[in-house]
Parts: sequence; C-alpha cells; structure tokens
Amino acid sequence: MDSNESAFSMKQLSKRRSTLVFFCLLAFSALVSADAATPNLQPSAADRNPARVAAEVDRLLAEEALQGKQIAPEVDDATYLRRVSLDIIGEPPTPAEITAFVLDPASDKRSRVVAKLLANPLYGQNWARYWRDVIMARRSNDRALGLAGNSVVVHLTEQFNQGRGWDAITRSFITATGKVRSQGSTALSIAHEGKPEETAAETARVFLGIQLQCAQCHDHPYDSWKREQFHQLAAYFPRVVVRPLKQDVLPDFEITSIEKVRGGGRNKALPEHYMSDLKDPKAKGTLTQPLFFLGGEKEEVGMTDRERRATLAARITSRDNPWFAKALVNRIWAELLGRGFYEPIDDLGADRKCAAPKTVDYLTRQFVDSGYDLRWLIKTITATAAYQRQGLARAESDKTPFSAVAIQPLRADVLFSALSVSLQVYDLDQVKPNRRGRPEGPRLQFDQVFGFDPSQPRDEVTASISQALLMMNSPQLARAMRADTQQSPLGRLATAVKDDDQVLEEIYLRTLSREPSDTELAQARAHIKQTGNRGGALEDILWALVNSAEFRERR
Repeated sequence: MDSNESAFSMKQLSKRRSTLVFFCLLAFSALVSADAATPNLQPSAADRNPARVAAEVDRLLAEEALQGKQIAPEVDDATYLRRVSLDIIGEPPTPAEITAFVLDPASDKRSRVVAKLLANPLYGQNWARYWRDVIMARRSNDRALGLAGNSVVVHLTEQFNQGRGWDAITRSFITATGKVRSQGSTALSIAHEGKPEETAAETARVFLGIQLQCAQCHDHPYDSWKREQFHQLAAYFPRVVVRPLKQDVLPDFEITSIEKVRGGGRNKALPEHYMSDLKDPKAKGTLTQPLFFLGGEKEEVGMTDRERRATLAARITSRDNPWFAKALVNRIWAELLGRGFYEPIDDLGADRKCAAPKTVDYLTRQFVDSGYDLRWLIKTITATAAYQRQGLARAESDKTPFSAVAIQPLRADVLFSALSVSLQVYDLDQVKPNRRGRPEGPRLQFDQVFGFDPSQPRDEVTASISQALLMMNSPQLARAMRADTQQSPLGRLATAVKDDDQVLEEIYLRTLSREPSDTELAQARAHIKQTGNRGGALEDILWALVNSAEFRERR
C-alpha cells in the first residue's frame, strides 16, 4: 500500500472512533513519555543520539549498495507500528494503539514509540526467547531444552530489561556454573552436555559468527582456520562437568568445574584436551593447550577451569576483537531487516563476502562505543530509512540488498503472542509438567510445530502440514473464534456492533493492524450475504485472516 493511499483516512477513523480518539491520544502521549525511565548503563555520545548514527548508516549504505538502484518507499504509520511492535516486544499493536499512533501529528512519534516499546518488560522476554532458540536450535541433546529452556528465558529477560551490555551477558554464558533449571546462563553448556568440541564450536558460532566446527577433523576447506586452532579453542573446556542431581520431582543437573582430582593420588592429572590422531583414532592424541585462535595468545600453564573460561570470555568480548561486536550487529540487523550484511548470519570472517563492509564496520564501532547496549542498537537500526522501507519477498529484496525490508515469517513465539493479542485470549501461556515431568502448554506446542533455527536464512523456512493442522484443530483457537457465544471476543463484538462494516474493520485491525481495502470489504459483505449466517461468516473471515500469509509474516 502506498503511504499516500493509507487506509487510515481521518474520515474513516472518525466514523468509527470519534469518541475514543482523544483518550487514545492522551494514553499514547503518557506511554511514550516512559522513555525517561528506560534503564541504561553508562550512556555515551552515541547513546544520546541514535538518529545521528542512523543517518550515517543510511548514507554509507547508499554509497556502498544502493547507488543507482530503485529503492522501496517508506511504509505508512500503521505498517511501521505493527513491524516495530512485533520486532521489539513480540506482539502486534491493539486497535486503540494503531488509531492513536496514526493520528498523532508529532514528527518524532516513530522514535518515541520505539523508546516506549523498549521500556516495556515484554522487550526483554521477546529477545530472551529469540536467544533461547539460537542457543538451543543446534543442541546435542533434546533434553536440554526441557531442562534449561525456561531458565535461560528468565535469565535473559532480566538481563535485557536491566540494560546489561552484550559483552557481560556473553561472559556469563561462557563462564557459567550452577544448577541448570535455575541458572539460565548454563544453557550453552547443557545444550552440548559439556563436551569440549561441541561447546567450542557453538561458542565461536553464536558469539563470533564464525563457523569453526569444519576444522575439527581437518583444516577448514573454505576458510583459513586450521585444525589445531579448533582444538586449541576446545582446550578451554575439558574441565567442565555436567553432574546429575538427585531431585524429588523434576530431574536436574549442575554445571561445575573440575579443579582437583579426588582419590587419584599425587600423580593423577586434571583433565586436559587431546587432539585426536586421524591415522590412529584409538590413540590418546596430542595434548593441546588453550589458545585463542583469533589473537594467538598463549595461556599460562596450570590455569584452573574458572581461570581458563574467564580468560576466554575476556578475549572474546575484548574491544580489540572485531568479530564479537560485528557478529551481534550483523545478527540484529538481519533479524530486523530480514537480511544481514553477511549471509548466513552466523558465518562471518575475513574470507567471507560482506554486502556493505563500511556500513557494518561503522555501526559496529558505534555499538562498541555505546557500551554494547542492545537497546541503543535497536533504537538506531529502527531509526534508519533502510528499516522503514516497504517490505518485499526475500527473493525480490535480494536483487538489491537493503533497497527494501525482506518479508519474513514470524518466529513461533511471536506468532503465538500475535494470536493471543489478536483473539484477545490471554490464558494460553499456562505451562505445567506432564507425567514425565516435562513442561507442556499451548505455547510450547506452538514452539515445537512452528519453531525454526533463528540463524537459518528466513527464505529457507517453509510452512508445513503440521502447522496447518494445529491451526485448524486447536481447541483454544476454535473457542476464541466462535461468534455464537458471549464467552469469545468475536461473539461479544458481533453482538454489540450491528453494523457489518464496523465489525469487519475491527477484525482487520485486530489481526492485520490495518483496515480492509474496498475490495476486501466488498468480498466480506458478499460472503456474509451468501452464507445467510452472520456469525458463521464472521468466523470464516476471522479464521481466514489469522491463517493468511500477511498475519503470519512480519512485513
């Protein structure tokens, strides 16, 4: 839809909400003022002016990637609000929020609504679920998700909402010890059962965006990484132990360090890492000491596990390591715009092609100067013209990267939250253990069916029959979409509002965050008339909307 042809004309809005608009505007003004209370650690010059950095990002991007290219126009306010709400808090806006935002004449309303959303506790929860999926998607053992899935969300929600820097959060994962069900920072270790090789590979992939695992058995076939470098990284982790705990109800494990050998005598050595002998797999292999592959710094002999991992964490998060901050910037940019500077988003390095190297380097430096502030980074990216462009299918947007936002499917958690908000059913998040002690609930069921690896290119994520069957057969969704009962939002709306057009406009706002076009309105009227059953026809229309590509995508 062209921004000059927005569905939200003043005439349409006043027809439906003439008495509500004033109060919506007051509420919106009060909400956006909450930015003053946003937690922030060590503000910097960049922190105070994301708009300045965003403008320079757009300038560099135009210079590097967009010269002479056709650029998509800016999205209208309603589309922007839905996009930024889904991206930051994982939920769509309500009809009242859409109305107030569209009618707000302030020139800075987009930056103010971003600040409001970042101050919402749902910001931390949404991004905590994203990182849970990143860490757990390639787990070595499926049990890890049930053991640590909830604790890592609780841990990261608190960290993000408190404004803790990404460097500190990363160090907490690399150095973690404690009970898995209560200490969320242990998620990376339990996901790979404390195995040095798997933990090292995922540490490099998740926090550095470097695919080092291909060098485990041989020198990397496409990059300059050597087999010895992989095992030198794995040598930081041989003393990490996953220890089972005796529990009365739910099984639990503890991540701990081997710092001394019990009952082994004076000559019993602490565990060390050995690089296997490819010619003789049964041999012990070559003793390998920890050494960080990016800097080549050798560690002192005799370091404890805690010292080794703390040193590795410091080396990874150092300002002198260019790949740590760049990996995060590339990943967040890709999550918000549908495409990264590097693709795939977890495969960076000196041997990899970057779509806009000057742009990502500049944004990375500014992110480091902000104190690795994730809120600052999101504020900056959402303020760019690149983020505010209309969306195109990934195949089309890839023809000229960053000339448009790439349309992408909603993550399972976001889709579930969108259904909850759109259908006004807020009791779907109940989680309880089943007979085997594993957590169960509608959201978890959605995660299993709709979930995907967030590091996977979104154009490779496809719909499935299982997803269609879940949407059609879910008893919770069926109850929420009934029109013949006062117990459902649709039933109450259909009873209270006799004008079909007003009901249809409300349904569209609740689901797609926009009003229906003239064509859609005419088709819906015809369906109501043809069926001769108003309630049943409204159910059909609502069901069609929540199953549409537009609802299930972030555009």
